[in-house]
Formats: sequence, structure tokens, C-alpha cells
Amino acid sequence: MLSPVYRCNLKANRCLHFIKSTWKRSPSASVCLVRWNSLAVPRITTHYTIYPRDKDPRWEGVNMERFVDEADVVIVGAGPAGLSAAIRLKQLANEQSKELRVCVVEKAAQIGAHTLSGACLEPRALEELFPDWKERGAPLHTPVTEDKFGILTKKYQIPVPVLPGLPMNNHGNYIVRLGHMVRWLGEQAEALGVELYPGYAAAEVLFHEDGSLKGIATNDVGINKDGSPKDTFERGMELHAKITIFGEGCHGHLAKQLYKHYNLRENCNPQTYAIGLKELWIIEEKNWRPGRIEHTVGWPLDRHSYGGSFIYHLNEKEPMIAVGFVVGLDYENPFLSPFKEFQRWKHHPSISPTLENGKRIAYGARALNEGGFQSVPKLTFPGGLLVGCSPGFMNVPKIKGTHTAMKSGILAAETIFKKLTDESSHSDTVGLHVPEYEDKLKESWVWKELYSVRNIRPSCHSFLGVYGGMIYTGIFYWLLRGKEPWTLKHKGADCNQLKPAKDCTPIEYPKPDGKLSFDLLSSVALSGTNHEHNQPAHLTLLNDSVPVNKNLAIYDGPEQRFCPAGVYEYVPLETGDGMRLQINAQNCVHCKTCDIKDPSQNINWVVPEGGGGPAYNGM
Repeated sequence: MLSPVYRCNLKANRCLHFIKSTWKRSPSASVCLVRWNSLAVPRITTHYTIYPRDKDPRWEGVNMERFVDEADVVIVGAGPAGLSAAIRLKQLANEQSKELRVCVVEKAAQIGAHTLSGACLEPRALEELFPDWKERGAPLHTPVTEDKFGILTKKYQIPVPVLPGLPMNNHGNYIVRLGHMVRWLGEQAEALGVELYPGYAAAEVLFHEDGSLKGIATNDVGINKDGSPKDTFERGMELHAKITIFGEGCHGHLAKQLYKHYNLRENCNPQTYAIGLKELWIIEEKNWRPGRIEHTVGWPLDRHSYGGSFIYHLNEKEPMIAVGFVVGLDYENPFLSPFKEFQRWKHHPSISPTLENGKRIAYGARALNEGGFQSVPKLTFPGGLLVGCSPGFMNVPKIKGTHTAMKSGILAAETIFKKLTDESSHSDTVGLHVPEYEDKLKESWVWKELYSVRNIRPSCHSFLGVYGGMIYTGIFYWLLRGKEPWTLKHKGADCNQLKPAKDCTPIEYPKPDGKLSFDLLSSVALSGTNHEHNQPAHLTLLNDSVPVNKNLAIYDGPEQRFCPAGVYEYVPLETGDGMRLQINAQNCVHCKTCDIKDPSQNINWVVPEGGGGPAYNGM
């Protein structure tokens, strides 16, 4: 049965088709078409990236000069990769008594406030960066003591042994609250002399005349929702550097531009993604097992939808667990809602006993890279390079990317420092080019690790789906340790995988009970998300007519289901029949799922005013 929104849009499209087919024969019909378009396509996007200010008379006479500052190295993003790079640069500079100015810009109001991950940390890179991390008080309080893995049917859980050597074995790892870990890294960086600028979002890339990267510009502030300047308008500042490191995290909005500008994805597979949703719970002490890790696959997803769950038992002052659900964004049914799948999963008979009588205290969501080895782009270009989850160094079967992200930052720092201080080295461009970084990465354990698991995620594309991937892991990875002489390809970009709504069955989700499962808006409230309401929506549309005319007409508006924050909703037009897209940008948790999964690739996520977004506390 088709949803009411879908039926309404079919009716609207039939009417529009009739008008278009008759307008040449009827002047009155052509007038009707103009009126129809003005009603059916209300203006949604007001951001200057879509409507340039130099063509907007409201901006005439406004001072658009930027203050300019210079550093040796500018780093975009204070995550594990960016902070590791900053720390290593200053360690080397201090060891050799060199003057080196390192600046880190971060869009979150506080370091770590936008960080969300499971997270189980493999401490390998941390030990390289700080061999004395325990003495320094790194917030790694929960060593893993037990691994459990199971396949869920609708009513039962089938246990699967986690053998030594398999990716899911977490012996020697730590369960962490990654936001706290990032905050600690920020403290270590500042102590070494790194300049941290939280609340400043990198909004634009700058170039030298020779085409090399010059640096970045931070976001402007003081703009009305309609795109006009406020009296408090202030231009962002330019930060120039000899080299700029981009560590924006998964699907970075500046990295996305650099891929195109420098053709960095020419020789790799399309990147593929998943969305991860997470909650923190305080549970009854009798259900608490500090150090235990539990993973499941299967129900409520079908075998062709990649995904699974985690429960991490933290060693905190209170009996706390992190629960989460991951859904591959290559799913096909537009009626699927990752958020509602997560809520439904918590009612499984093997899951609910852990949560009963507990209290949910936090919620968040984030996209994560799943392309792995095949999808890593070219990493260097004149004036800059990519580190961490921005290019995609996540080990998918391990569900870990922090250790590889940190190592990429360390290697970037070491190669940059050598180039900056070696008088015999030179660059043919104004912006420093460091291709040696990519060479060093390919010689490191990061590359070997990604290569060894390269076929596990693509193997899920067989007719057996997720279970095919498990069989592949059990046979080929276990026997050959990733040395098989073939490399499987991904099936393509996630945005191209949705089937039309008419070819799919709508999914009936149970109503939340307010005890184990919850509605979307009460969940977003727990994320601490806040944006200044009177600013242009940072979820921009390349064409305001596409959501209704294509996404709603063909796919029943999937953005209202794949967004984990209720940003997108289709509502009736104020006048006449039909629907319009409403963007509730203030709800956005910066997960980037819309930019990735939109089947029209019409949504472009750009940074809001600095400091906006979620306020995660140790997620």
C-alpha cells in the first residue's frame, strides 16, 4: 500500500504532466504552468554557495575583506587524525628546537563535541604517539575482557565463536568514549604549543595562482535566514599555510571539493558508507559487565542490507553501556529508516533484558566510511594532503578507524616536518607538495591492514548478502589472511542503489514505547544539537524543484527516513494541492548522510556558523 504522501504526489505529477503537454496549445495553460511552478517549487535554499552575493543587491556596499593570518601548517578538523598530526609536528619541532607554527581549526564549539564513534580503540597508534599515555592520564578505562557475536533471527540469537585472528577479536583493545579521548588529545596538543581554534569552521579552500593550495577561509557569521547580511555581519578570516592538512572526518565537505579540483578519485572505487546511530544508557548493575563487547548481525535487517549492532559495557562510575546500530548506505528499499531499525532492534528478546529499567542519557549519529582499500583516493596535492576518515582508512570488519586515522596523521606530520626542515628539498609549486606521505603510508601497517580485509565488505554483495560476507571471512580471510590474489569491487556509489518506491514494499515500524524505543525528536534533544535559527540553512539544494519532482515522485522522499535527526520532512503546500520539502536545519547532527544517500545528489552539506551542531559529551 502506497503512503498518503506518495499518492498525493502521484496526483500532483499527473496534473503537472497534463499542463506541460497542453501549454503550447493553450495560453491559459501556460499561465497555469507558471503559477503551478511558483506554488509547487517554493524557494528553499538561500545560501550564498547557491545564490552568489555579487548578484544580490542586498550585499552592495558590504565590506567583504578578510583578515589574513599565516602559519607553517594549518589543520582542518580536531579529530584523532588532525590532532595526532599536530602533536607529532610539535613533538618533532620541540625535539629539534625548530620554530613551527601549527594551527588547528575545528567547527565544534569545544574540542570533541562533534566526535561520535562506538568506540573500541586499538591502542597501537596511541602508543607510538605517547608511549607514556597511561602516566599522562589518557581516558582508556575499560580494557576489553570478553567478545560475544551472534546472528539474530526475529526471536532468537545464534552464537558465533570469535576466534583469535578474526577481525572481531578485541583482545588488547579498550572500550572508550572517543569524545573524551579527543578532548584529552587536544589538551596534549595545547601543552606542546599547538594553536587550537574551536568554533571556527573551515568553509572555503583557497588557491595560489599556480593552482596549488594556499589555505582555508573560515565561515562568515551574521547572515539572516533569507541570505541577507545582518548588522552584525563579520567576514571569516583567511589562514594561509605552506601546507594544509585535511582531517575533516567522514565525507568532509572541503575534501569533497578537492577530489574534484585535483581529480583525486580518478583511480579508485567510489567511496561507500554506512550510518551509525548510538545511544548511551545507564542500566541496572546486575546487567552490567564492564569490558564486554557484544555484536550482532541479522534481524531486523534482511540479508541484503548490510549492518549490525554493538553493545559496549563501559567501566564508568555508573553502570553505563554504549548501544548502537550500523546500516550500510547501499540499501535498496527507500522505505527503510535506519533510526527506526535501531529502535526496533532494542526490542529483540536477547537485547531488551540488558536495557530494561535503564535510562537513555545520550543519542547521536554519524556516517562512516566503508569503502576501505579499494576506495582510498590519491592523498596528496600541491599545498595539501588528506588524513584520517576523510579519505577513508576505516577497517570495516573490525569496525575501527581511530588507530589508522591517528597513524595517518603521525606519518603526515613526519613527512611534512622533514620537507619543511630539509634545506635540500624543494617544491615546484608555491604550496608545498609532499607525495612522500603517500609512499610512507603504503609502507606502513595501515596499508597492510586495509589490504588484508579489502574483500570482506564487497563479498556481502553476493546473493547471500551479509551471510556471504561472513562465509568469505571464515574461509578466505581465516585461511589466506587477506593474501588472496584477487580484489573485489564495490557495486557502486550508495546514492545509486535505491529502487523506485513502486518496486518496494513499505515497512511498517512499531510505535516507540518510551522505555526501550523512542521517537526521533526526543532523541535529537539528547544530542545537545543547536544552531542559530536565523541563518541560511546549511543543507543546500542545487535545485529546489528536485526534492518534490524526483525524490518524492520516484522514491517517496527517502530523505525523511534516512536522516537521523528529522531535518527533512514533506509537508502540504500552504495553497493548493501538492507537497513541499521543509528543511529543519537546526536539528542537523552533522552526520552527512543526506549528502551521501540523496538519490538525486542534489543536497550539498556546507558548514553552518561556527560552533553550531551537536554537543556530544563523550560519544
